[in-house]
Amino acid sequence: MKRIFLIVLDSFGIGQLPDAGAFGDENVNTLGSCAATGALHIPNMIAAGLGNMDGVTCLPKTDAPAGAYARLAEASRGKDTTSGHWEIAGLISPTPLPTYPKGFPREVLEAFEAATGRGCLCNLPYSGTDAIRDYGREHMETGKWILYTSADSVFQVAAHEEIVPLEELYEACRKARGILQGRHAVGRVIARPFVGNPEEGFRRTPNRHDFSLEPPGITLPDAVKAAGLASIGVGKIHDIFAGRGLTEYVYNKSNAHGMEHTMDYAARDFRGLCFVNLVDFDMVYGHRRDAAGYARALSEFDAWLGTFLPRLGAEDLVMITADHGCDPGYTATTDHTREYVPLLVLGKAVQPGSLGTRASFADIAATAARLLGVSLDTPGKSFAEQILKEGLL
Repeated sequence: MKRIFLIVLDSFGIGQLPDAGAFGDENVNTLGSCAATGALHIPNMIAAGLGNMDGVTCLPKTDAPAGAYARLAEASRGKDTTSGHWEIAGLISPTPLPTYPKGFPREVLEAFEAATGRGCLCNLPYSGTDAIRDYGREHMETGKWILYTSADSVFQVAAHEEIVPLEELYEACRKARGILQGRHAVGRVIARPFVGNPEEGFRRTPNRHDFSLEPPGITLPDAVKAAGLASIGVGKIHDIFAGRGLTEYVYNKSNAHGMEHTMDYAARDFRGLCFVNLVDFDMVYGHRRDAAGYARALSEFDAWLGTFLPRLGAEDLVMITADHGCDPGYTATTDHTREYVPLLVLGKAVQPGSLGTRASFADIAATAARLLGVSLDTPGKSFAEQILKEGLL
């Protein structure tokens, strides 16, 4: 194949994994919660086979699916962005990244405060919007960082854009990334800028920036770049892979912006991989437990997909998947949820049909590498032979 567009609908789970209870999740289903709102209208994904996937009971099935489809289990011990994307790219993480349910230890705080010259507020697992609501006034009065975490392996630093310049916030997060190594090697350090005031309320801005660990092995983007092909990152992809393995990248300000970027790349002539993350599903709707908003965002993506597919050439494929769940109907926490994720494969060369339930997201990397003709050592199992029409591989 000439081009693969690998699109991650961040947090679009389709039902809990058998081990979800070990991660504190019970009866979670991101797709199910969206479908229950009555606001979900996704005819293109249903036509592709989303409703035909193993375990999906909240959508209609189609007798003639337009694509190849599968339900994917996560083999990594996690339910976070980093391990999910790394697994999609071919690396399984058998050991969970460190989390801090009681906040970060004194040794980490002291090192961060000494490196940045500012103190810290909060230092607890917290919803990001609640953190700026509860600590925003004190931050503005003292200039101290609002530091918080979650059930995921993250070190999040919030600062008001009028109190702390963006570049200072980013530099502080770079310093934190250097500190958080070894046994404190969290998956991501996240800069969380916000604006507003205590009287009218605070709101986060699109200037978020993630500082991730480098992947511990060779990933699909690394392999594509090493083969001399284009390896393009759209959205958070550059941050998730610590800038590695990409020949070019662009950030998104919203899902709509990311879809616009993806359409622009489809209009260009390149050979290789375009790896896309659309984060609003997770950041704007999943964590905020806005099921109707999540459903509308999926509907907007589906409508866009109907305009994108005609842009694909005879040697192009689109793979649509997710990195974990974030069930907007689950009220026990506001964190990610341990779920299966979907995989839809579409294109003129695709042989439609079921690929069943597969044991790892890494099957995507194995397949994409095979289709692009690049070498990648991964535990994933390729399904390239199953999805291409006869004589095309």
